[in-house]
Amino acid sequence: MIKRILLVVSLLVTSAVAGVVYLAWPDHARLDVAAVSGSSPRLTAPRPQAVPTIAVAKAVGWAKGAHPVAPAGLAVTAFASGFDHPRWLYRLPNGDILVAEANAPPRQGQGVVERVMEAVMARGGALTRSADRITLLRDQDGDGKAELRTTFLSGVRSPFGMAVVGDSLYVGATDALLRYPYRSGETRIRARPSVVVKYPGEAHWARNVVAAPDGKALFVTVGSGSNAGEAGPEADRGRALILRVDLATGTASPFAEGLRNPNGMAFEPQTRALWTVVNERDMLGSDLVPDYLTSVRQGDHFGWPWYYWGEHRDVRVQPDNLPVRARARRPDYALGPHVAALGLTFAQDADLGPAFSNGAFIGLHGSWNRRPPAGYKVVFVPFGPDGKPGAGVAAVDVLGGFLDARGQAQGRPVGVITDQAGALLVADDVGNVVWRVSRAGATARPARPEPQPQPQPRP
Repeated sequence: MIKRILLVVSLLVTSAVAGVVYLAWPDHARLDVAAVSGSSPRLTAPRPQAVPTIAVAKAVGWAKGAHPVAPAGLAVTAFASGFDHPRWLYRLPNGDILVAEANAPPRQGQGVVERVMEAVMARGGALTRSADRITLLRDQDGDGKAELRTTFLSGVRSPFGMAVVGDSLYVGATDALLRYPYRSGETRIRARPSVVVKYPGEAHWARNVVAAPDGKALFVTVGSGSNAGEAGPEADRGRALILRVDLATGTASPFAEGLRNPNGMAFEPQTRALWTVVNERDMLGSDLVPDYLTSVRQGDHFGWPWYYWGEHRDVRVQPDNLPVRARARRPDYALGPHVAALGLTFAQDADLGPAFSNGAFIGLHGSWNRRPPAGYKVVFVPFGPDGKPGAGVAAVDVLGGFLDARGQAQGRPVGVITDQAGALLVADDVGNVVWRVSRAGATARPARPEPQPQPQPRP
């Protein structure tokens, strides 16, 4: 009995010491976020940390009548509210909107550090039980609000990405790509899914899914199992990559690797190149490493965990990997350190005015480990006629005000898409709202409840 008491006391003391360490020695940024952004970010010397800086904004939600703030000429309204951690959005062919309400699945075998981190994530509103649900929203009268709301799918293990190809709906659960029979206009799927491919789940749990323009393949993101390889190679086997799934054969193969935690993916409309946003590594200080937006080609390797931003070596990862160094690709555009870039969509369907007609909308979920905080907004990165951000181009704020005057999180943006009228929809997983950003005075458009013919893949 005495041994058990001593063990409990020891654990409590260890937890207390760990808590003091986390809170007593934060690293403060020495550069503005803008300096560590763009096509040529300023990368200073790393400041390695035994434990990360903790500076997560406390989640408080929106007061009645409050909402995010958009630039002049744009209006912000709630498309729908009352969700349970809405993370990702997808527009169906008839204009209906799917909302993935999900969070990380429970993890086993956690130590003291992991439990401290859980407490930090809970403060930031990022540790709720996963609803494991996909909800359908329909604007029936074209007023920019969803009148119809149904449970479209339930019981999916931490669902995230969604894509329709032909008569099938594909859903990225945390550990498997699932396929459901789908008919346009239906408001609920009751059929059991078939498993297309399995892949590692849980750690960096969100699995996004996008269909190739020709409909012949799907691309699936699989995040790493560690920060910078410290858990050993087995923890990251089959991770930190984008998979290409051939729909004709059902086989999956790595399309690009060395991506610590890719999330949003989309095809650039002019070049049809695949682009993604990636959450980079932590514990090198508040100024490193910038999360990024980049095009992705077959066979690319972006250096993780040995390298970041091309040739920059992470000396914490031993031994070195010279073959990776020889081919490590530098990303196209830095979004700033620790901003947690998640959502990504291009502007080809947007109707928000000339300033937002060619480029990428990106949801920055917000930092938990930088002083001062970074992210907590939606930005737009302008693209040039070559289908890339131009040199010296700066990101433009599209939706802000997620942090209140006390630095508390009223909301945190995640997935971003356009609706069929050209407005931007933003999933807010702390405010539990899907926000709609439109041109002031613009009219919405009702969804079509009847089934619509599905586009067939081109031969």
